[in-house]
Amino acid sequence: MKISRKQLDLQTGLKREWLISNGIGGFASSTVLGANTRRYHGLLIAPLLPPASRHLLISKLDESIKIGDKKYNLFTNLCKNYVSEGYKYLQGFEKKYIPIFNFKVNNINITKKVTMVYGRNTVVVTYTIKTDEEDAILTLAPIVSFRDFHHINTNGVFKIIQKIDGRKVRLEINGNAQTPIYTYVSEGNYIEHNNDIFENMYYIKEDERGFIAEENLVVSGRYEIYIPNKTEKTITFVGSLEDNTENVDGEKAILSEINRQKDIIEATELVKNIKGLSKEQKNYNEFITDLIISADSFIISRPQFGTKSIIAGYHWFLDWGRDAFIAFEGLLLITKRFEDAKQVFRTFTRDIKQGLVPNGYSGFDGRPMYNSVDASLLLIEQVNKYLKYTGDYKFVKVELYDSLKDIIDNYCKGTNLAGNNVFIDKDGLICSGTYQTQNTWMDAKIGDYVVTPRNGKVVEINALWYNSLKTLEFLAKKFGDYKDAEEYKQKASKCKTAFNKKFYNTRRKCLYDVLGDGKIRPNQLFAISTTYPVMNLSSENAKAVFNTVTDKLLTRYGLRTLSRIDEGYIGIYEGDSFKRDMSYHQGVSWVWLLGLYSDAFINIINSEKDKKEKNNLKQRYKLFIDNVYSTFKKELYNEENIQSISELYNSKPPYKPGGTCAQAWSISEIIKICTKMNDKI
Repeated sequence: MKISRKQLDLQTGLKREWLISNGIGGFASSTVLGANTRRYHGLLIAPLLPPASRHLLISKLDESIKIGDKKYNLFTNLCKNYVSEGYKYLQGFEKKYIPIFNFKVNNINITKKVTMVYGRNTVVVTYTIKTDEEDAILTLAPIVSFRDFHHINTNGVFKIIQKIDGRKVRLEINGNAQTPIYTYVSEGNYIEHNNDIFENMYYIKEDERGFIAEENLVVSGRYEIYIPNKTEKTITFVGSLEDNTENVDGEKAILSEINRQKDIIEATELVKNIKGLSKEQKNYNEFITDLIISADSFIISRPQFGTKSIIAGYHWFLDWGRDAFIAFEGLLLITKRFEDAKQVFRTFTRDIKQGLVPNGYSGFDGRPMYNSVDASLLLIEQVNKYLKYTGDYKFVKVELYDSLKDIIDNYCKGTNLAGNNVFIDKDGLICSGTYQTQNTWMDAKIGDYVVTPRNGKVVEINALWYNSLKTLEFLAKKFGDYKDAEEYKQKASKCKTAFNKKFYNTRRKCLYDVLGDGKIRPNQLFAISTTYPVMNLSSENAKAVFNTVTDKLLTRYGLRTLSRIDEGYIGIYEGDSFKRDMSYHQGVSWVWLLGLYSDAFINIINSEKDKKEKNNLKQRYKLFIDNVYSTFKKELYNEENIQSISELYNSKPPYKPGGTCAQAWSISEIIKICTKMNDKI
């Protein structure tokens, strides 16, 4: 992805973001102009308890170059009434594996590259400078802090203790002696600054989101590097929590990261680099390649567990059980990251309690949180998917089977852990939650006010429950537990009978979202999209459900969370946190639901007996894939976060993105759909 000088004006450039990650929850992120517009932007956002307790350590590196007697600032910073104009020297920006900035001042060319060292809290920035007739002095000024990345520092006083050892500097900020920051430059001199406060850096994105938008930071000092005339030289800056910055070779670090990503792409076998490809085929290859690169940024290690997990979204989410298992197939199975898939299973089964898979871990102290009724059931569905791709029954039997049985047993006994209030009613259907405990994915609350109440008998929970019982029936037979298999079979039959009797809304030709709630929502797709659908796919009711969702909810950017004809519909996601939460699940379109829709579509096609209708459905599905491809090919390169896809979109033109600007399950489901372009259904 390349952005030319013409596209790097202030208004456009401030909206375009980039992000790279280090595989343990840390990241570097900013805009293509180098101006930070979010509190979450920074050159080094590092997890102190990987992947949690993320802190902003290095906000940015402000560069300037002196040629003769004139100094040129290459940096761009925002204050409410002032903008520094370094972006005017920016000739181009590109992002494939890493972000690259190309500057030109007079006849001097400067190429800046940024990478993170994988698995370490270390950021590397290189500057390759080619001088002409005049000598030059490059100045690099680290702007630093030490704060939780969710917070804003409005304090104007910083206590900094600096230990300077030539070009290596140890920074202890505000008494954090246990976690000093180290900076290093490959050549030049360091000049210490005292009480050099950057006051009121302005984050325009935070202002738009209704949060405090001005922050104080501190300039710890500056590096000055002399560049002779008619010389090409590469300078390396390293910022880290590790005391070995002088041993990092910047160019080798960049090459290592690029090769790591190339190896991942090659291992997927999704990109065919053969001679004679058409332009469209090359564009498709590039699109899939960039999706794979984006997917990798969400896959992280949990060193304390010795396992892997999936970050739900950048910038502010951690790893969540629900999100991990929705994103599982697209990020891990289609891309052939089967060992990572095993590790993700291990992460979320290690702390199962009363049958509940953790929906996440605290970002502060790492404790498991159990605010989810669906994470356990989504995990079971991904066991089906894992077996489909790998046939690895040994792993499932040895490491997962007992956990899966434990989930079923505890749901049958009932559990009120964390107020989830899960139990099986007399009719075989699951009840869950209370008015104050919202434990499905539509869980927005404002104080004690529940925006989308979904306690009771919820459509997707019961569809997933049936699917889970059938999965355990299958596995029990496979592993010789025939008595258990029969018990699972009987429970599944009872659930299916009650579900089809009670959930179908004859008047609206859809399924109740919660028994007693006839609003048209996309959650009903779970009844026809899983490995073991609770509805008979060839039935008129199942077809009616699919058609209703298609007619009432499908947009180019996702599925509406509520139909436009239902009371409470809000199709725009904007304003402060209150206004955004009020619309979060009330009509805006979510990308991940396209994957659910695709699975349902394929199930409907495969169940169709009439040859003519089957061919018609296949053509419709091909058109659906083509629309998804054309829409998100544009989004991947032209919208907020370069090389990623946002969490959600407005449901009417111009379909503005919202939520996180890089969301795991958005990327996963577009991978899942678009890699089917050449498949036969």
